[in-house]
Formats: sequence, structure tokens, C-alpha cells
Amino acid sequence: MQNIFLQLGTGNGESSIEDGVWNLVDKINPLQMPHDTFVTDLAVIMILAGIVTLAFFKIRQPLIIGYLFAGMLIGPLSPLWTSFLPESGTGGGHGGSIGILSDIAALNVFAEIGVILLLFVIGIEFPFAKIRSIGKVAILVGSLGLFLTLIVVFYASTLLGLGFMDSLFISAALSISSTAIIVKVLEETGKIKKESSILVLGILIVEDVIAVILIASLESIALAGTVSIEGAVAVVVVATILIVGTFTIGIRTVPKLIDKVASAENREILLLSVLGVCFGYALLANIVGLSVAIGAFLAGVLVAESKSAEVSKILSSPIKDMFVAIFFVSVGALMDVSQLENYIFIAIALIAVALGMKLGGNLLGNIMLKQPKPKSLRSAFTLAAPRGEFSIVIVKVGVDAGVVSAFLFPLIGIIAIITAFITPFLVKAGDFVIPKLTRK
Repeated sequence: MQNIFLQLGTGNGESSIEDGVWNLVDKINPLQMPHDTFVTDLAVIMILAGIVTLAFFKIRQPLIIGYLFAGMLIGPLSPLWTSFLPESGTGGGHGGSIGILSDIAALNVFAEIGVILLLFVIGIEFPFAKIRSIGKVAILVGSLGLFLTLIVVFYASTLLGLGFMDSLFISAALSISSTAIIVKVLEETGKIKKESSILVLGILIVEDVIAVILIASLESIALAGTVSIEGAVAVVVVATILIVGTFTIGIRTVPKLIDKVASAENREILLLSVLGVCFGYALLANIVGLSVAIGAFLAGVLVAESKSAEVSKILSSPIKDMFVAIFFVSVGALMDVSQLENYIFIAIALIAVALGMKLGGNLLGNIMLKQPKPKSLRSAFTLAAPRGEFSIVIVKVGVDAGVVSAFLFPLIGIIAIITAFITPFLVKAGDFVIPKLTRK
């Protein structure tokens, strides 16, 4: 600014005045912000997410759709900004991308924090007694729905002209439901404490464990051309040890420690302590080769057994809400909507097959185990549509290893965004259809 006033005072005539004015305009032009910094990206996310989600709230639509829509508007792959912003090479791996958001790598770190906090707060809703009541059903129904979907989508992919490896990876990706999206939708619709939601959450935990096994197996196929049976068995054993240890040793120690901290009657100390349990357990799960989501959820279950569970949830929720917003905006930002026309037919075909099989597989499993019809239908409708975090990771494993076609990544991105949009409406459709189907 000082340089501009010096130019205006040099007496070089209209040319200097005009140059100074244009320099000032350039400095205050919002489209020329230093959008290669994370602070700017975070500010843009929070401001636009607030505006867009308020609009979606006013029109009574799920906020998750608003988050995704905001990400699509401001992401480095959005075609809306090509005439305004210069190309940037710092797009978190999307070299030469254009957009307001640029540091996608940093945003993904915070997005993972969002998933951890989301599953932790939800875990507080489910003490051990509730989880124990649906353990067997969740394992059988979740496994049946997942593997039926995987097999049928594999054959459907080959019929659509995809090669063996492409079909294998895309079918594995589409067999895993998105924990983050489903939990968020259940929260927003006020269904998180329903009995059917407890079953859904149990099935999602089972799917997360299977997803880790699938990723390890597919990595083995990509690198060596064979499936590592030993690796798959090791993951199952480790997951079993962690879960059993949580519900035996952990449940007798961690809640008592939290109550002891709470006795100091200092909310800041309590918050830091429960977050320490949350991230410590997520780290433990990650170290032993499991999903951080599993660790975070188990940490929440332990906190739920303490006398301070409700206070812990209230203290953690605002932090969770912030990072969950970043997560969904980041997912939307990574979607290359400009490629939609190239893959829309195959995407819709695979979505239809995967959705139908997931709904049918979960419903079949519930019927075989003689679960109540309304509960069976609600869990099947809820689990049918969304594909998200694990789906993207599975395809990325294949792309990074060079064993699948590069177009699978934007394809799974398009499928993830479409199914995320479908999910809230499918849950609402279930609310309309289920009473009619269960009417005597």
C-alpha cells in the first residue's frame, strides 16, 4: 500500500496514477488470494460450507448434501473457476488443477480427523450392552450382504466390458458401505438411537474389518499376483484380539480413569482426556493394521461406560462437527465432475447393481436370522446406497500399483458422490415404504 501512494506522488502523470490504481485493485482482488495456503483453504471451506448448508437447511434437505455440493463448487477439479483462477501445481497431487481449494493433501488429514471424531461421538451412544445384543446378527448379515454384492458386481462389471483386475477392484470397492456417510445421515434424521441403527452400526463395524482384509488381499494380488491367506487370517485375529481386549480389560479400566478425571470438575481437562482416549485408541488400531474408525468407535464405547459419558459427548460434539464438515467438503472437492459424461452410463449401471444387491443381501440375512421385519427393512434401506472412504482407498491401491485402468479413480469418485446424494432420500423412501410393507 505504501508503494502505491509513493507512485501516486511521483508526479509522473496519469500513467503512474493508473498503474497505482490497478496495483491496488490487484491487491484486494479476492480471486488473487494466496490460495496455495491451507489457512485460506480452511477459511473458504468454513465460510462457503456455512452459507450452503444454511441454504440446504432452509429447504429442508440433509446437510451432508450441502457439504458435498460446497466441495464440488470450490474444489481443484471444479470446472467453474477455469476463467477466473490460474493453474496451480500445488493441488495435493492434482498437478495443474484449477480451483479455490488447492491443498487437498492437508485437507485430507483433517478429513480423517473428522471421521475419527464422528465415530467416537457415535460410539458414546452405544454402551457395551447394546453392542453385545447384535454381535452375531451383525457379523452374519454384514458378511452375507458384502460378499453377495462383491460377487454379483464382479460379474456385472465383466459384462460391461471391464477387464478382470478392473472388475475385481471395482466390485470390492462397491461392496463396502460408507460408515461416515451413513452415520451422518442417521444423526441428521434423528434415527441414530433406533434399534435398527444399532444393527446398522454393528454391520458397518464388520464391513470395516472385512474392508481391511480386502485391501491387504488386493495389495497382495497387485504386487505378487496371489492372495495372502496368512495376511487375511492375521487381520481377523488382530481385530478379534482388539475387540475382545476392549470389552474385557478396557471396559474395566478406561471408564474408571475417565470418572477419576471428571471428579476434578474441570471440563477442559475432561475434554482433553476423552480426546486422548479417542485418538490413542485410533492410533492403536492403526498400528495393528486396522481402520482408525474401528479404534475411534471402540474408544467411544469405553467412554459410554463411564458416568461422564453425556458430558463427554457434549464437549466433543462441536469439535466433531467442524472436522466432519471439512471431511465431506473435501470429498466433494475431490470429485472430478467434468468427467461425468464419460462415465455416467457405467456408473449408473454399477450403482443400480450394487444398490440392489446390498439391499437384497442385507434383507436376506436378516430374514434368515428371523429379525423383525421393520428392523430388517430399515437396516437394508440404510446400508444399500452409500460408497465412500474405503471404496476410494481400494481403487487407489489398484491405480497406484498400476494393475487397474486409470479411469477407475474418477469412476469411483462419481459413484461415491451419486450414492452420497441418494442415501438421505433412500432412508426417507424407507420411512414411506416400510409402514406399507409391514402393515397387517
